[in-house]
Order: sequence, then C-alpha cells, then structure tokens
Amino acid sequence: QVQLVESGGGLVQAGGSLRLSCAVSGGIFSNYGMGWFRQAPGKEREFVAATSWGGDNVVYTDSVKGRFTMSVDNAEKTVYLQMNSLRPEDTAVYYCAADRRSWGRSRTRAYDYWGQGTQVTVSS
Repeated sequence: QVQLVESGGGLVQAGGSLRLSCAVSGGIFSNYGMGWFRQAPGKEREFVAATSWGGDNVVYTDSVKGRFTMSVDNAEKTVYLQMNSLRPEDTAVYYCAADRRSWGRSRTRAYDYWGQGTQVTVSS
C-alpha cells in the first residue's frame, strides 16, 4: 500500500512561487509513474504534470509549461512541484498521485493512489 502526503500549499500573490512536496511511503517501485493534478472549485480534476519514479522524463499540461517543474528525489522518496510565475487561474487543490502500471498518463482513472491534496490560492 502506498501513502502520499502533500504539503507546501498556501496563499501567494500573482507572479509568486510555491514548491509543493509529496512524501511517499509504502511499497513504491521503480516502474511507478507519479503525477500532479489539480481541482478548482466547480471544475473537474485536471492533469498538471507526470513523470516516472526515476524522474528522467516529465510531461506537462500546456498551461504550466515553462512555469512549473516536477522532480523526484528517490532517496528522500519525495516528489516536488516547483511553481513559478503563478497566476490566479492556478488556484486549486493540488493532488499527488501514483500509477502502478505506467508513467506520463494524464487521465485520473490511470492512477491508483492519491494524496489528500493541498490548497494553492493565487491572489491577483
């Protein structure tokens, strides 16, 4: 069983930065994929970024390319999402997720484990 715990959310002004962390515990394997998703009020959960557990390749949704960076620290078993140049439309609850079968997938149904989420609010 894999447990994911996000942290690092908060309130920031537009143009600011935040770094989200996802602490991973339990039996995670090198073939797992990791993803970040977000859900704004009244909207469906949407894909943000994904990588393999090795962190060698990362895919991003178009709206965050060049602003967000996803990385993995295998030794610390932590997944990060560095968010720069934040915009009000980035306001959402951000979730970390783990995929047992593949990596880089953008659909929520592909992921087997989810964290509880961390709130990010960007003021204009």
